[in-house]
Amino acid sequence: MQTELRQESPLVGAGDLLDGGSATLSEQIRLCELPFLELNNIRGNASDPDFRRAISEVIGVDLPVRANTVSEGPGYVLWWLGPDEWLAQSHDPMPARLDHDLRVRFGDLFATTVDVSSGYTTLRLSGSRVSDVLNKGCPLDLHPRVFKPGQCAQSHFFKTAIALRKLVDGTWHLIVRRSFADYATRMLVDASAEYGP
Repeated sequence: MQTELRQESPLVGAGDLLDGGSATLSEQIRLCELPFLELNNIRGNASDPDFRRAISEVIGVDLPVRANTVSEGPGYVLWWLGPDEWLAQSHDPMPARLDHDLRVRFGDLFATTVDVSSGYTTLRLSGSRVSDVLNKGCPLDLHPRVFKPGQCAQSHFFKTAIALRKLVDGTWHLIVRRSFADYATRMLVDASAEYGP
């Protein structure tokens, strides 16, 4: 009887494309998976100071209240998804514990959290042509004058729903559903093909 928990990347089937979880698709595009990050969907009232205080105390970062922005702390990034919805993403792989800690701290507050870690994965894209590759399947204007570090958005890449954000160093994080992760990876590889091996 096996009692040890075993995690498996949703990109296990794309092993031929991602050697050891990453791939240099060309001199201008690099793709890797950031597997097993903790992800929590959080709902609450941003106007409630008790809710904002609870988030800050447990997650260690202030709640982003401006549309399509992120707040980054030592352990987590908070993505704004809507006026009453956020996504907490850990910087590093870790066991799911934030859901429990938030529920305890929320107490009777009109707020909720759901651990969604197992339903998604994060892809990291870097290189000088990343925006060009993403724009082949994403309708957002990703030009640096428009989409800047510290911003995030929900959209799609071809048929895959995504949440994406740009980091200060110019890399991009894409959060994709587990069931579409293999497809999204293969589409990213295909969209990068014109930029050479």
